Amino acid sequence: MIFIIAIATSIFTLLGGLFALKYSDKLHLILGFSAGAVLGVAFFDLMPEAMALIGGTEDHLTVTTVLAFGFGLFMILDRTISGLSHNGEEAVNETHHHDGKLGALALITHSFLDGLGIGLAFQVSVAVGAVVAVAVLVHDFSDGINTVNMILKGTREKVRALKWLAADAVAPLLGVLVGSQFILTDNQLGMVLALFAGFFFYIGASDLLPESHHRHPKPWTTISTVLGMLIIYFAITLAMKG
Repeated sequence: MIFIIAIATSIFTLLGGLFALKYSDKLHLILGFSAGAVLGVAFFDLMPEAMALIGGTEDHLTVTTVLAFGFGLFMILDRTISGLSHNGEEAVNETHHHDGKLGALALITHSFLDGLGIGLAFQVSVAVGAVVAVAVLVHDFSDGINTVNMILKGTREKVRALKWLAADAVAPLLGVLVGSQFILTDNQLGMVLALFAGFFFYIGASDLLPESHHRHPKPWTTISTVLGMLIIYFAITLAMKG
């Protein structure tokens, strides 16, 4: 099953990039939904599972501390490696000599970490792995979109954009394969899930959510975000009952 999901992450990344090339006027809805899904996984799946794996109430502070560390770490890496991966034509113009490569490289790193999260989540349970995979799939879709956008802003060359998109599509597949090779204790898995919850909070709240609203600040964008969170909530509820 994990091999099928690994292939799916690559396919979703490719689909996102191809979508960006053809339907740029609908990106705000996709990004809004992606933001809701990623935040939903962090709220309803990763945090509760991390607390359950690590243990008693006195350890909840440990979970939230690791979560905050993950948020801060991802923020620092994102802003240091790729100021281009966020909004702002000015940033693109000021660093035009990078031709969008720096932002695309950061997004590829994001995709690898997403895949790594899937591989580790499946060690907790199939249900947790499946829920994390759903969030990663929608995020990889948006990563494909943003990778293409970064290269097109810098060069306007579709062939180059497709090459970077292919690299981004391989990244989550490698992440899944690497993550599935680690054998961790329950406590270690709890720490990893808390760390990835911090990653997901940053990706959803500081990246996808502002990007979706910036593209098209309409009510349907907000509705898409709420819908993404609700779908993840009900998916997790059904998985727990199963």
